[in-house]
Amino acid sequence: MNVRTFSIGGIHPEENKLSHNEAIVVAALPKQAIFPLSQHIGAPAKPVVKKGDKVKVGTMIAEAGGFVSAPIFSSVSGTVFKIDTAIDATGYRKPAIIINVEGDEWEETIDRSDKLELVADHPELTPEEIVSRIKDAGVVGMGGACFPTFIKLTPPPTAKAECVIINAVECEPYITADFRLMMERADEILVGLELLMKGAKVTTGYIGIETNKMPAIELLTEKCAKKFNGTEYHVEVVPLQQRYPQGGEKQLVDAVIRRQVPAPPAIPVNVGAIVQNVGTALAVYEAVMKHKPLFERCTTVTGKRLEHPGNFLVRMGTPMINLIEACGGMPDGDNKLLAGGPMMGKALTSVEVPICKGTNSVTIISAEEARRKEPQPCIRCAKCVSACPMGLEPYLLAKLSEVKNWERGEREEIVSCIECGSCQFTCPAHRPLLDNIRQGKSTVMGIIRARTAKK
Repeated sequence: MNVRTFSIGGIHPEENKLSHNEAIVVAALPKQAIFPLSQHIGAPAKPVVKKGDKVKVGTMIAEAGGFVSAPIFSSVSGTVFKIDTAIDATGYRKPAIIINVEGDEWEETIDRSDKLELVADHPELTPEEIVSRIKDAGVVGMGGACFPTFIKLTPPPTAKAECVIINAVECEPYITADFRLMMERADEILVGLELLMKGAKVTTGYIGIETNKMPAIELLTEKCAKKFNGTEYHVEVVPLQQRYPQGGEKQLVDAVIRRQVPAPPAIPVNVGAIVQNVGTALAVYEAVMKHKPLFERCTTVTGKRLEHPGNFLVRMGTPMINLIEACGGMPDGDNKLLAGGPMMGKALTSVEVPICKGTNSVTIISAEEARRKEPQPCIRCAKCVSACPMGLEPYLLAKLSEVKNWERGEREEIVSCIECGSCQFTCPAHRPLLDNIRQGKSTVMGIIRARTAKK
C-alpha cells in the first residue's frame, strides 16, 4: 500500500476514537429549535419568517445575506416563537430564529425515499444546474469551516480546477462522524463526489483517508472500482499516514497531489484542487438528488467520562444538552464542553448551544484533562517550528502578538496560521502560543481588510 502524507510539520496526538464502532443513531427531536443566522463563513442570513409563522421541515427561514453567505432551513415543523438572540459556539449572543416544535411535517418537495439516485439517470443535471441546487439548499463545508460550497465550485477566471479531493481524513482526536458516514452512506457519498466533479467540470477525484480507518479505505476502494470503472471519471482512494493536521486543506492537497498552496489569499483551487468534506459530499447528494436542504448532519458526542459516546443524525437547532443526555448525561464533577475536538474545538459556556452546520462533534473532557500547566520561559527548543505544518515560527509570531508588533507579524505571515494547535501541543514550556497567535492573526487580518477597503 502506497501511504502518503504532507511534507512539513505535524504531530500525532492520542486518537481517542471512542465512538469508532458506534452506528449512527437518529437523535430525538427537540422541544424547541434554535437557528443562529451565522452558520457559515460570510454574511449572516436574513430572516424571511416572523413570529407566529408556521414552518415545516425544509422551509427556508432565512435567505443568504450576500454572495458569500447561505440560506438556513428549518429542521423542524412548528411555530416561530421569536426572532431574538441566542448563545452560539462563539460564547456570544447572536441573532437567531427560535421555533417551537410541533409534530414532524416535511415539505412535500423533499424526496424521503431510500432509492439511490444515479447521475446517469438525470440528464437535466448540467454543471450549472448542480451548482444552483447546491446553492439553493444552503450547503456549506461540513468539516467545520462552513464555506459556501457553490463558491468553491465556481472558481475565479484566474484559477482552473483539475480535481476534486474528498477530505475523509478526520485527524482530530475523538471525532468519528465522517468515518461512520463512510461506513453507512458510502454509495450516496460517491454519487455526491460525482456531482461535485461534474459541477466543477473535472474528471479526476481523490478520497484521502488515514490508515486508522482501514475498513473505510477497503469499502470505498471496492465501491469506486465498481462505480467508476469504464466511465469518464478517474477516482482514487488515497491511504494517508496518521498525522495531525492532515485534514487541513493545504496539508491534504500536499499529501494527495503533491502541490503546495501558496500563502493567503491563495486557496487550493489556485493549484488545481477543490477540497470538500465527506459530509459535504453527502449533503450535495441529498440537495441535488433528493431536493433536501441542509438541515441535519452527523455529529459525534464523546468523552472519556461519558457513559455512552455515540454518533447521531441530528437536526440543526437541537441544543447540545439533548445529545449529551442521550449519551447518559453530563458526567459528575467539573467538565469542559467543546464544539469540535480537543485540538481545534471551541470551549462553550452553555449546554444549550445548538447544533449548527459545522458542528461535527460535541466533546466533553474532564477538568483534569483540560487544566493547563503553568507556562514557563521559552527555551528556544524550536519544537513548535518543527511541528508547524505551515512552516511558520510560532514562538516568534506569539511574541510579536504579545508586544503588538502587527507590521512584522504580517511580514512573518501570521495570516497563514491555520490555528491547528500543533505548536502549543508540542511546547515543553506550556506556552500559550496559539492563544497569542489567534489574537494577533485576527488583528492583522483586520488591518489588511481596512487597508484594502481604502484602495
